[in-house]
Amino acid sequence: MFIVHVFVRVRPEQVEAFQAATLENARNSIKEPGIARFDVIQQQDDPTRFVLVEVYRTSDDPARHKETAHYQKWRDTVADMMAEPRTSVKYANVFPDEQGWD
Repeated sequence: MFIVHVFVRVRPEQVEAFQAATLENARNSIKEPGIARFDVIQQQDDPTRFVLVEVYRTSDDPARHKETAHYQKWRDTVADMMAEPRTSVKYANVFPDEQGWD
């Protein structure tokens, strides 16, 4: 598995619109064969901060995800909603192993 955490800070007046666009992207993303999990989490003490927890089956799958129409729509829709550029950190899973995901 290949895990990416995407850290997003949204302008306060854009929180609801960002959440709606991101949920639409997430609902479509989990249908991709290369995505094992796609979580959208919002920070409790600062609702302008989100983390997208993306779990891919292989390290090639993030590039495939970025080629999809729903990702490109999301990227373009939320671009002006960001309070700062989004960042990401990539991880390799240690536990559970692949057998524990299905």
